[in-house]
Amino acid sequence: MIVLGGCVRPNPAASNFVATSPTLQGVPANPAIPDEGTPIAGQLGTPVPDYNGEPTADAPHYEVDTENGGALGSHTVAAGETLGILAQRYDTTVEELMNMNGLTDPDLVNVGQELRVPGVEIQLVIGPDFKVLPDSELVYGPAASDFDVRAFVAGLGGALATYQEEVEGQMMDGPAILQLVADRHSINPRLLLAVLEHQTSWVSKRSGVNPVPNLGYSGTGAPGLYGQLSWAANLLNLGYYGRAEGGLRGFNLDDTTQITFSPFVNDGTAGVQRFFAAIDGANLESWQQATSPDGFYATWNRLFGNPFAYTFEPILPAQLTSPEMELPWPAGETWYFTGGPHGAWNSGSAWGALDFVPPGEQVGCLQSDDWVTSMTAGHVVRSGNGAVVIDLDGDGFAGSGWAITYMHLETRDRVPLGTEVNTGDQLGHPSCEGGFSNGTHVHISRSYNGRWISADGAMPFVMSGWVSSGAGAEYDGYLTRGNAVREACVCREDVNAVAR
Repeated sequence: MIVLGGCVRPNPAASNFVATSPTLQGVPANPAIPDEGTPIAGQLGTPVPDYNGEPTADAPHYEVDTENGGALGSHTVAAGETLGILAQRYDTTVEELMNMNGLTDPDLVNVGQELRVPGVEIQLVIGPDFKVLPDSELVYGPAASDFDVRAFVAGLGGALATYQEEVEGQMMDGPAILQLVADRHSINPRLLLAVLEHQTSWVSKRSGVNPVPNLGYSGTGAPGLYGQLSWAANLLNLGYYGRAEGGLRGFNLDDTTQITFSPFVNDGTAGVQRFFAAIDGANLESWQQATSPDGFYATWNRLFGNPFAYTFEPILPAQLTSPEMELPWPAGETWYFTGGPHGAWNSGSAWGALDFVPPGEQVGCLQSDDWVTSMTAGHVVRSGNGAVVIDLDGDGFAGSGWAITYMHLETRDRVPLGTEVNTGDQLGHPSCEGGFSNGTHVHISRSYNGRWISADGAMPFVMSGWVSSGAGAEYDGYLTRGNAVREACVCREDVNAVAR
């Protein structure tokens, strides 16, 4: 099989690193935090907003059949699940599941897809109405623009402060790893810190903790901090975007309990509920405790105060339109459309990304002298770890207003941080650097106020007049301009050739 190049489907842990032994020496004594009634952030000098109201009263998302839990005889596909895994869980065969659901390909099941399953004894539960945090505290949006991860972590002096691990060939400390995961997934770093503290106490303590963090996943690919945080961030996104965009109604626990989301919780809370359902050995009792006011919510409050004091609404204004863009390569060149709408970062996020490969005969991860160019004017706010992120509103923060992410750009000749670019300016060369890639290409995605924007939704990509659309399965899709149609294909042929 010839591999041209594109993003690959990562495992649930989003792992692509070599773990090394952590170092915890040289950590100063934990500072005293005497006032248990004051959030730790405030005691460390980080502003904590006042809050005296109530969480936003969202309209119900849908009606729930309380008699049978709304999901009898069904299963909502989670990240990492296959028909083979589900066949074992429900004591059936892959062939029977395919027949029950009209499937022709056992590999074509998508995260969030609802499947019919054989009748089994399942405890059906409607999830609680309690809201854990607002949507704007799940995404890396305007509410987190001034939050300094490194300063907060250093102020507590916990194990996270000096932990070290090799990530994609680069030695990184704990705060840098957490920041990288937050940036890549567009997950609020406060949320990641609260999850890490709730599960491990690594943020506040340096003694009496496990020397290798475990947030609740013991599967392949997550032995270190980067793998564990990436897994957690992907699950948080899975619940959030699955609920907001994909029709996700619920999920299963390890004890065969089937949870249906309360229609009264917001999508950010759905993300938190989905994460705690994925913890190894999660059962109804442990899940209910974690998602109660005395569970994760209490940990978040201890660190940062009431999460709803940070609410930023609306994340997406009602009249929002996508910015005008050009194709991300020089005028006069033809590149090839290899990946239709797929995860902006990993499988849990919105299907916000498209993939393109440059011209030529190269296959696999080979060095390219072709140039990826900027689709718009803007300011380079991130340049590293294979990514270039362009902020369009000029405030220097990717989580406010529009931002465009270009992934897999080679270190060589990559545009420096802080550069002002115009449409058509050179950003770097396509490669396999950063994240999940099986061949040289560029991966593009958009976000607004930290929220990934679907490439097949109400605001598709429009680049040089080409409009993106999906085909119902991740990585499949089309670009259309007038009567011209190009179909995503792992090939270099007329069917996917796009000229600028």
